[in-house]
Amino acid sequence: MRFRNRTQAGQMLADLVVKSGLPSGPGVVVGLPRGGLPVALEVARRLDWPLDVVVARKIGAPEQPELGIGAITASGKRILNEEALRWCLLPPGYLLHESERQRRRAGDLERRLRSVLPEISLQGKPVILVDDGIATGMTVRAALLDVLARGACVRIVASPVIPPETRDVLARESDRVLALQLPRPFQAVGWFYDDFGQVSDEEAVQILASSQAPPAAPERGAP
Repeated sequence: MRFRNRTQAGQMLADLVVKSGLPSGPGVVVGLPRGGLPVALEVARRLDWPLDVVVARKIGAPEQPELGIGAITASGKRILNEEALRWCLLPPGYLLHESERQRRRAGDLERRLRSVLPEISLQGKPVILVDDGIATGMTVRAALLDVLARGACVRIVASPVIPPETRDVLARESDRVLALQLPRPFQAVGWFYDDFGQVSDEEAVQILASSQAPPAAPERGAP
């Protein structure tokens, strides 16, 4: 199965979320910027739940930034890839310095997004954490720590595509994991989309602004 774009993937994911059964009480859909926001927006609209964000950044290895040795959120919640750290030779002080650098970058983006989306309280609420696809799960795991610290009572991870081994890890750290596809072997998230263009900061801001707008009133005379 391939998705046309993130919007279609979000609509299909919303169907799965509804069919799986929702936790009792009003909740919050939390998207991971930037690519997870178009998907999360569709889920939030379907459930009529507010949309919020957690910004998380991957901590890359020296000389190999694509190799995630951890992830950190804007609030400083960090998860480490212990397996990678066992064989990855890090210069003295690298992990602390790179963690702080990525935390600052996450904070910069979060401040920009918060200009149109004030933080929503998660205290005592179920949260559905949404991304456009999950590979290793490092940023999602950091985001799970973040929403737990903010008081979420139920934490559900939902994504159009997750490798089975990552699903198993996330299942141990959340209350439920929902995915439209659990491919094995897994190649890359973008392989499952016809349109997987990067979501810009400006587009992310627009998505969050649109989530705050009240529904349009029907035209006079419309049924």
